[in-house]
Amino acid sequence: MEPTSSDKTGKARYRRRLVAALAGAGVVLFAGTLYLLTLAPTVLHYTIEMKDSAVLQATAYTLGIGHPTGYPTYTILTHLFTYLPFGDFAYRVNLASAVFGALAVGALYAVGLRLGGSIVAALVGSLAFGTSPLFWSQAVISEVYTLHVFFLALALLVVLVWRARREDKYLLLAAVVLGLSVTHHLTSGLLLPSAAAFVLLVEPRKILDWKIILKGIGLFLLALVPYAYLPIRSRMDPPINARDPSNWERFKDLVTGGEFKANMWAFGPEELPGRIEMYLDHLTGQLHWAFLAAGIVGFAYLLARDRATVVLLGLPFFGFLFYALEYDIEDVQYYFIPTYAILSVCACVGLGALLRGTEALVRRVSPAVRTSVPVGALSLLALAVPLSSLAENYEGVDMSEDHEGRRIIEVVAREARPNATVIHHRGPLQYMQLVEGRRKDIQLWSFAEPQSKESTARAEDALHDGRVYELFPSKNRRRFFEDAGYRLAVVEEGMLYRVVRGEGPVTM
Repeated sequence: MEPTSSDKTGKARYRRRLVAALAGAGVVLFAGTLYLLTLAPTVLHYTIEMKDSAVLQATAYTLGIGHPTGYPTYTILTHLFTYLPFGDFAYRVNLASAVFGALAVGALYAVGLRLGGSIVAALVGSLAFGTSPLFWSQAVISEVYTLHVFFLALALLVVLVWRARREDKYLLLAAVVLGLSVTHHLTSGLLLPSAAAFVLLVEPRKILDWKIILKGIGLFLLALVPYAYLPIRSRMDPPINARDPSNWERFKDLVTGGEFKANMWAFGPEELPGRIEMYLDHLTGQLHWAFLAAGIVGFAYLLARDRATVVLLGLPFFGFLFYALEYDIEDVQYYFIPTYAILSVCACVGLGALLRGTEALVRRVSPAVRTSVPVGALSLLALAVPLSSLAENYEGVDMSEDHEGRRIIEVVAREARPNATVIHHRGPLQYMQLVEGRRKDIQLWSFAEPQSKESTARAEDALHDGRVYELFPSKNRRRFFEDAGYRLAVVEEGMLYRVVRGEGPVTM
C-alpha cells in the first residue's frame, strides 16, 4: 500500500522535530564544551571583572548569605554542585555557571526556533549570544548572570508553548518559573507585566478565569519560598551573613538592594543620551553588526505580524535597558546581558524571515532552480557570523590557566605570621578559611566593611607587633600608612606586603 499524503506529512513533521531536537542538543553540547574548556580551574580572586566571584564560591559552599540581593536560589542550586566528586569546591561552583550558561543557550535556541520557525536561524541566534564575550566570560567563573538568562529564556519559552497549545498547565508552569526567577534576580520582576500582557493579548478571556488566576498566584507565591532561606539561614549564624536578614527590615533591605539602592535611578534625562551611547558601544563590541541588523529585521517583522510577542519581548527589553542605564555602577555592562539575550531572539526571527523570503523569491523568479542552493548558501553565511569571532573570543575569556586565587592563598598561608591580620577586599582568603579550613588564626580585615571593637583592638595589637599584612595595596592605602609613620615591606612582590612599624600610631 502506498503511503498517503497525510502519512508523508506526518513523517516529514516527525523528521523535522527530530532534527530540531538534535540541533538543540547540539547547541547545548557545543556551548557547554566551550565553557568547560575555558572554565576557571579553582578559587578565583578579586578584579574589576570578578568582584564577587571568590566570595560567591565561599558562600555557595557554606550556604551563606551573599551581598544584596542575597541570591538564595543561586546559592542553593550551586551548593548542590559542591557535592560532585571531582575538582576542588571552587571548581564545582564555577562549573555551575557553565551548566546554567549552556542551558540558557539551549532555552534561547528553543525560543528562537518557536518564533523564527527556522532551525538554522535558531542555531545562529543562540550561538551568537552564547559565544559573545561578555556572556561567555560569566559562564566560566562563579557568577549569577548565566542563571539569570536561563530563567529569562525559560519563562519566554513556557508562555510561547502555552500560546501554541492553549493548555492551562503551561500558564501555571510559567507562574512557577517567574517566581523562581524573581528570587534569583529581582529585575526578573519585569517579566511579570510582559507575561500578563501577552496572555491578555492572546486570549483576553483568561483574565476572567478566576480559577487559573488564583492557582497562578498561589504557585507564584510558592515559588518565592527560596526567599525564606535568607531569614532561616541567618538565624543559624552562617559564617557569611550579609545584612543579617533575620528580621523584616534587614530582610527587606537585603532583597531590595541594600546599599546599592543609592546607585539606582541616578541619572537625569539630560544624561540619558550619553548612557545610551555607552550601551551601544558595549552592544557593538558583543554582537556582530550583521546579527544586530537581523535583530532589527526580526523586531520589525514581529511588529507587523505578532504584536503580542512584541509586547512579550519589548517590555522586558526596554525595562532591563532603562534599569541598567539608570544604575550608577562601574560594571553596569553585566546588566546589559538580558537585553542581548532578547536581541538574539529577535535576530532568530529576522533571519528566519530572510531565509523564507529568499526561498519564496527564488521560486518566483527561477522556478527551475532548487531553492536549497541559495537558502543553503545564506544559511552557511549566517552560521559563519558567530563562528568568525570564536577563536578571538575564546582567547579573550579563557580562564583555564588562571591559578592566581590559589597562588594568593598559598602565599598568605605560608608567609603570614601566627595570629596576623590581613587587609584584603573580597578575595580568596575567606575561601581559604571557611572552605579549606586553613589559617583560621588569621583575622581578615576590610576597610570597606564595618568592624567590631574586638576586631579593631586585635588589629591594632597586630599592627604594633608587625603582624599586619595587606593584599594588593593601592596608592591611597600606601599613602595612608606612610602618613601615619608606617611603610609597606615586600613579602611577595605585587601581592602581599607587611606593614612595618615606623613613627606614630595608625588607626585601623
